Amino acid sequence: MVKPTKLYGLLLQSTNRSVSFRDFVAMVEAFGFVLIRTKGSHQSFAHESCSKLLVIQPKGKDAKRYQVREFLALVEEYGLEIAA
Repeated sequence: MVKPTKLYGLLLQSTNRSVSFRDFVAMVEAFGFVLIRTKGSHQSFAHESCSKLLVIQPKGKDAKRYQVREFLALVEEYGLEIAA
């Protein structure tokens, strides 16, 4: 399992890399997102500073690349940081 800060740095360098779903969820939670709902394989996360929901689901054992890009866009748009 990769630390969320290291994974975030790697993703900033290249969003085209594959990321394990477990590591992606850990990074999402490290940024302060909270799991609010699970329906089937879909997991919905919310953040108190963000008006948009983040809905993710795995593709096998990996996170879907477009969802990783959506997450990075939310982090940039709302100026989110990893919680200390």
